[in-house]
Amino acid sequence: MEKLSKQIWLGIALIFLSALTYYIHYLIFHDAHHIFIYMVGDIAFVFIEVLMVSLIIHKMLEEREKKNRLEKLNMIIGVFFSEIGTNLLAYFSELDPNLDAVRKDLIVTSNWTDTEFLKVSRQLKTYSYRVDPAKLNPEELRCLIGEKRDFLLSMMENPNLMEHETFTELLRSVFHIAEELKFRTMFNDLPEEDLGHIAGDIDRAYELLVREWVAYMKHLKANFPYFFSLAMRTNPFDQNASVVIGNICAI
Repeated sequence: MEKLSKQIWLGIALIFLSALTYYIHYLIFHDAHHIFIYMVGDIAFVFIEVLMVSLIIHKMLEEREKKNRLEKLNMIIGVFFSEIGTNLLAYFSELDPNLDAVRKDLIVTSNWTDTEFLKVSRQLKTYSYRVDPAKLNPEELRCLIGEKRDFLLSMMENPNLMEHETFTELLRSVFHIAEELKFRTMFNDLPEEDLGHIAGDIDRAYELLVREWVAYMKHLKANFPYFFSLAMRTNPFDQNASVVIGNICAI
């Protein structure tokens, strides 16, 4: 309210100074006709200025700011996959008994176009992401996620992620798995119902991981070929992937 009052008084002061200046002009030249001609012309141009500033220039600045935010966000997503995301994909996919049905669609190559990425993204929406609870090793998974728990917490505290709802939901789902496993002190002879519950949490994270990974691969291919090259050579779905350059086709 105090800030608003200051703005109102500032507006009144500016209007007063403008009127005073016009009055001084009249006292000197005694030409009201000339004053009103330029006054009307200036007022008419105000609408053009509003159009240029609020609709054109503001839009350009907004687009540039949005692009910068997306770049920072994609850097954060890249760190996530480098630290834990890719390893989780490899681990979860090994628990998926039906992975072979979509594995070939996830072998991203340098020949992929935006159309190919879009096609695969649509196909993955209909895939049933289910892991086999019988293959699950909760203690191993706790070690895998637990050592990155502080890292996940720091990412969730990043305000930039609030603009990316799906990735934020992915972080929450992974962190939830970490919390579920943290409170279990013994993993021997866990009931089937409990293993099924943990598997359900994994299913949710697994689906979000795959979708975000495909979107991230598309971003790398379009903007960072050198990172994309490494991502292809460490593709968790490619059984023949090798980080050694000589073991894959040249890009």
